[in-house]
Amino acid sequence: MDRGIWEAVLPPIVALCIAAVVGDLLILTFGEAPAAVFSLLVKGTWGNAYGIGQVLYKTTTLTCTGLAFAFAARAGLFNVGAEGQLAAGGFGAAVMGLLLPAGVPAVVAVPVCVAAAMLTGAGVGAVPGVLRARFGASEVIVTIMLNFIVLALLNWFVSAKLHVPETLHTPGIAAGTVPRLADAFAMFRGSAANFTLLFAVAAAVAAWWYLFHTRSGYELRAVGLQPDAAEYGGVRVPRVLLVTMALSGALAGLGGVNFVLGYKGYYEDGFAGGAGFLGIAVALVGRNHPIGILASALLFATLSQGGLAVNAIVPKQLTDILTAVVILAVATAVPEVQTQLRAAAARAANTLRGSRAEGVA
Repeated sequence: MDRGIWEAVLPPIVALCIAAVVGDLLILTFGEAPAAVFSLLVKGTWGNAYGIGQVLYKTTTLTCTGLAFAFAARAGLFNVGAEGQLAAGGFGAAVMGLLLPAGVPAVVAVPVCVAAAMLTGAGVGAVPGVLRARFGASEVIVTIMLNFIVLALLNWFVSAKLHVPETLHTPGIAAGTVPRLADAFAMFRGSAANFTLLFAVAAAVAAWWYLFHTRSGYELRAVGLQPDAAEYGGVRVPRVLLVTMALSGALAGLGGVNFVLGYKGYYEDGFAGGAGFLGIAVALVGRNHPIGILASALLFATLSQGGLAVNAIVPKQLTDILTAVVILAVATAVPEVQTQLRAAAARAANTLRGSRAEGVA
């Protein structure tokens, strides 16, 4: 396995093992058997088709918001605005779906609505990008403040201009909805999982290719490592910062498609539900690597859905604690494990070289 991919996948595995140990101790304090609780968690998530569907549905959104944060982080930017960009993307998809005539074929309507979501998210992401590139404004402060502005504007627009009476959501979308997984696989009937999952996986692969196999991606990573050196080497740093924030917003906006086009069929105020902020944790656990983010999003989605499954015998907040443990483990224990593995690999390589040298002699 490629070293970069291995180091991206390793943190979720190590963090999960640590969380399991802490979870055992917490479960014992409630007077329950850890084996019974974890068995119920697995059955409620990966033990039946409905649970799997719900995990995949949550994984889709978290993958998009995790990618959004990681993409910006690779350029040395801290995008805390995925919550607003996610909501804006969902709103853009809904408006485009309402504007399209009902008879437009799905092969045309879905890509158009997805493009609208990504463009809307990119527009919101570009604002802090411009302010950072042109005026040196802190993207942390700007994105945090922009979350409140975007969410408030969307709330006003929906409640005042585009809502169904006595609700806080838009009318149903006429064209551009994404099929549910249940439409192709009957076993997923009842779950919210839909084919937006494929868009999220494709986005992760595209982000990986862009970051590690293109000149633009190399420039982006160079700016993140040392902007002064990158500029000395001919990289237009302000342009990279602007493009990066716009692409980061586009990735977050794609996540809005999952709820609006794939699940509900309309935009609903507050649908993001903290997924934008949780994407930061997903990216950190996945080491800001697209492949690691896929694994990390799957882990967080499993814990989220598992909390509902185990709520019958232990508080749902147990999984929230485990989520925090995972994050802390990645921040503390995982770096030490990686250091030890690299040291072991170096020792093995030195031993191998020594053996070859003796053989030649």
